[in-house]
Amino acid sequence: MTPDLRRRIEGLAVLVGFTACIPAANWLVGNVGTVCVPEGPCLIPVAPGLAAPSGVLVVGLALVLRDLVQRRLGRYWALAAIGVGAILSVIFAPPSLILASTTAFLLSELADLGVYTPLQQRGLILAVVASSVVGLVVDSAVFLFLAFGSLEFLLPQIIGKTWMVLVSIPVMSWLRRRDERIGMPVCT
Repeated sequence: MTPDLRRRIEGLAVLVGFTACIPAANWLVGNVGTVCVPEGPCLIPVAPGLAAPSGVLVVGLALVLRDLVQRRLGRYWALAAIGVGAILSVIFAPPSLILASTTAFLLSELADLGVYTPLQQRGLILAVVASSVVGLVVDSAVFLFLAFGSLEFLLPQIIGKTWMVLVSIPVMSWLRRRDERIGMPVCT
Protein backbone atom coordinates (compact mmCIF):
# COMPACT_ATOMS: atom_id res chain seq x y z
CA MET A 1 0.00 0.00 0.00
CA THR A 2 1.40 3.40 -0.94
CA PRO A 3 1.84 6.03 1.78
CA ASP A 4 -0.68 8.29 0.02
CA LEU A 5 -3.34 5.56 -0.09
CA ARG A 6 -2.64 4.73 3.56
CA ARG A 7 -3.03 8.42 4.44
CA ARG A 8 -6.44 8.56 2.75
CA ILE A 9 -7.69 5.35 4.35
CA GLU A 10 -6.51 6.44 7.80
CA GLY A 11 -8.04 9.86 7.19
CA LEU A 12 -11.44 8.39 6.41
CA ALA A 13 -11.25 6.15 9.49
CA VAL A 14 -10.39 9.13 11.69
CA LEU A 15 -13.20 11.14 10.06
CA VAL A 16 -15.68 8.40 10.97
CA GLY A 17 -14.31 8.34 14.54
CA PHE A 18 -14.56 12.11 14.84
CA THR A 19 -18.12 12.10 13.53
CA ALA A 20 -19.09 9.31 15.95
CA CYS A 21 -17.86 11.39 18.90
CA ILE A 22 -20.81 13.78 18.72
CA PRO A 23 -23.65 11.29 19.22
CA ALA A 24 -21.44 9.26 21.58
CA ALA A 25 -20.84 12.27 23.86
CA ASN A 26 -24.54 13.09 23.97
CA TRP A 27 -25.48 9.47 24.69
CA LEU A 28 -22.87 9.12 27.45
CA VAL A 29 -24.07 12.26 29.22
CA GLY A 30 -27.53 10.79 29.57
CA ASN A 31 -26.66 7.15 30.20
CA VAL A 32 -23.23 6.43 31.69
CA GLY A 33 -21.70 7.63 34.91
CA THR A 34 -21.01 6.82 38.51
CA VAL A 35 -23.94 9.09 39.38
CA CYS A 36 -26.82 10.13 37.15
CA VAL A 37 -28.63 13.26 38.30
CA PRO A 38 -32.43 13.02 37.81
CA GLU A 39 -33.34 15.17 34.78
CA GLY A 40 -29.62 15.98 34.51
CA PRO A 41 -26.34 14.54 33.32
CA CYS A 42 -24.56 11.38 34.35
CA LEU A 43 -21.29 12.26 36.06
CA ILE A 44 -17.88 10.64 36.29
CA PRO A 45 -15.01 11.53 38.62
CA VAL A 46 -12.29 13.49 36.82
CA ALA A 47 -10.10 14.34 39.83
CA PRO A 48 -10.36 13.88 43.60
CA GLY A 49 -13.58 15.58 44.66
CA LEU A 50 -14.48 16.69 41.12
CA ALA A 51 -17.02 15.19 38.75
CA ALA A 52 -18.04 16.15 35.23
CA PRO A 53 -20.62 14.93 32.73
CA SER A 54 -19.35 11.71 31.18
CA GLY A 55 -19.37 13.13 27.67
CA VAL A 56 -16.30 15.24 28.48
CA LEU A 57 -13.99 12.34 27.67
CA VAL A 58 -15.39 11.95 24.17
CA VAL A 59 -15.34 15.71 23.58
CA GLY A 60 -11.63 15.73 24.45
CA LEU A 61 -11.10 12.88 22.00
CA ALA A 62 -13.03 14.74 19.27
CA LEU A 63 -10.61 17.65 19.46
CA VAL A 64 -7.65 15.34 18.89
CA LEU A 65 -9.41 13.45 16.10
CA ARG A 66 -10.24 16.71 14.31
CA ASP A 67 -6.52 17.45 14.20
CA LEU A 68 -5.90 14.03 12.69
CA VAL A 69 -8.60 14.57 10.08
CA GLN A 70 -6.74 17.69 9.01
CA ARG A 71 -3.35 15.92 9.10
CA ARG A 72 -4.61 13.06 6.93
CA LEU A 73 -7.17 14.69 4.63
CA GLY A 74 -6.52 18.44 4.78
CA ARG A 75 -8.04 21.61 6.14
CA TYR A 76 -11.12 21.55 3.90
CA TRP A 77 -12.03 18.05 5.05
CA ALA A 78 -11.56 19.23 8.63
CA LEU A 79 -13.91 22.18 8.01
CA ALA A 80 -16.45 19.85 6.39
CA ALA A 81 -16.17 17.51 9.38
CA ILE A 82 -16.85 20.42 11.73
CA GLY A 83 -19.96 21.29 9.71
CA VAL A 84 -21.21 17.69 9.81
CA GLY A 85 -20.41 17.55 13.53
CA ALA A 86 -22.49 20.67 14.15
CA ILE A 87 -25.44 19.13 12.31
CA LEU A 88 -25.07 15.93 14.34
CA SER A 89 -24.92 18.01 17.50
CA VAL A 90 -28.29 19.56 16.60
CA ILE A 91 -29.72 16.09 15.94
CA PHE A 92 -28.33 14.27 18.98
CA ALA A 93 -28.21 16.91 21.71
CA PRO A 94 -31.06 16.91 24.21
CA PRO A 95 -33.61 19.54 23.08
CA SER A 96 -32.86 21.79 26.04
CA LEU A 97 -29.14 21.83 25.16
CA ILE A 98 -29.16 22.11 21.35
CA LEU A 99 -28.05 25.75 21.22
CA ALA A 100 -25.36 25.31 23.87
CA SER A 101 -24.07 22.02 22.48
CA THR A 102 -23.98 23.12 18.85
CA THR A 103 -22.48 26.55 19.51
CA ALA A 104 -19.84 25.14 21.86
CA PHE A 105 -18.96 22.44 19.32
CA LEU A 106 -18.64 24.87 16.42
CA LEU A 107 -16.61 27.48 18.28
CA SER A 108 -14.31 24.99 20.00
CA GLU A 109 -13.55 23.04 16.83
CA LEU A 110 -12.92 26.23 14.87
CA ALA A 111 -10.62 27.47 17.65
CA ASP A 112 -8.84 24.10 17.54
CA LEU A 113 -8.41 24.44 13.77
CA GLY A 114 -7.16 28.03 14.14
CA VAL A 115 -4.44 27.00 16.59
CA TYR A 116 -3.51 23.65 15.02
CA THR A 117 -3.06 24.94 11.46
CA PRO A 118 -0.14 27.33 12.07
CA LEU A 119 1.50 25.11 14.70
CA GLN A 120 1.47 21.81 12.81
CA GLN A 121 4.65 22.68 10.91
CA ARG A 122 6.46 23.17 14.25
CA GLY A 123 5.50 19.72 15.47
CA LEU A 124 2.55 17.38 15.71
CA ILE A 125 2.57 17.00 19.49
CA LEU A 126 2.78 20.76 20.13
CA ALA A 127 0.01 21.44 17.62
CA VAL A 128 -2.32 18.74 18.97
CA VAL A 129 -1.84 19.65 22.63
CA ALA A 130 -2.03 23.44 22.17
CA SER A 131 -5.03 23.35 19.84
CA SER A 132 -6.87 20.81 21.98
CA VAL A 133 -6.33 22.83 25.16
CA VAL A 134 -7.66 25.97 23.48
CA GLY A 135 -10.58 24.02 22.03
CA LEU A 136 -11.53 22.33 25.29
CA VAL A 137 -11.47 25.60 27.25
CA VAL A 138 -13.66 27.27 24.60
CA ASP A 139 -16.01 24.27 24.50
CA SER A 140 -16.37 24.15 28.27
CA ALA A 141 -16.87 27.87 28.80
CA VAL A 142 -19.31 28.36 25.93
CA PHE A 143 -21.34 25.27 26.76
CA LEU A 144 -21.64 26.04 30.47
CA PHE A 145 -22.47 29.69 29.91
CA LEU A 146 -25.13 29.03 27.26
CA ALA A 147 -26.62 25.95 28.93
CA PHE A 148 -26.62 27.10 32.55
CA GLY A 149 -25.56 30.76 32.64
CA SER A 150 -22.71 29.82 34.96
CA LEU A 151 -19.08 28.74 34.78
CA GLU A 152 -19.30 26.97 38.14
CA PHE A 153 -18.32 23.58 36.68
CA LEU A 154 -15.61 24.89 34.33
CA LEU A 155 -12.69 23.23 36.11
CA PRO A 156 -14.13 19.68 36.10
CA GLN A 157 -15.06 20.05 32.42
CA ILE A 158 -11.54 21.17 31.54
CA ILE A 159 -9.91 18.41 33.58
CA GLY A 160 -12.11 15.69 32.05
CA LYS A 161 -11.36 16.77 28.49
CA THR A 162 -7.66 17.21 29.26
CA TRP A 163 -7.41 13.53 30.27
CA MET A 164 -8.16 12.46 26.70
CA VAL A 165 -5.63 14.91 25.30
CA LEU A 166 -2.97 13.56 27.66
CA VAL A 167 -3.81 9.96 26.76
CA SER A 168 -3.40 10.87 23.08
CA ILE A 169 0.18 12.15 23.42
CA PRO A 170 1.92 8.73 23.23
CA VAL A 171 -0.30 7.78 20.28
CA MET A 172 0.51 11.05 18.49
CA SER A 173 4.21 10.54 19.17
CA TRP A 174 4.08 7.03 17.72
CA LEU A 175 2.09 8.25 14.73
CA ARG A 176 4.58 11.04 14.01
CA ARG A 177 7.53 8.62 14.14
CA ARG A 178 5.76 6.09 11.94
CA ASP A 179 4.75 8.75 9.42
CA GLU A 180 8.35 9.93 9.16
CA ARG A 181 9.65 6.36 8.82
CA ILE A 182 7.32 5.40 5.95
CA GLY A 183 7.32 8.81 4.25
CA MET A 184 3.65 9.47 4.91
CA PRO A 185 2.57 12.72 3.27
CA VAL A 186 0.95 15.22 5.63
CA CYS A 187 -1.91 17.49 4.60
CA THR A 188 -2.21 21.04 5.84
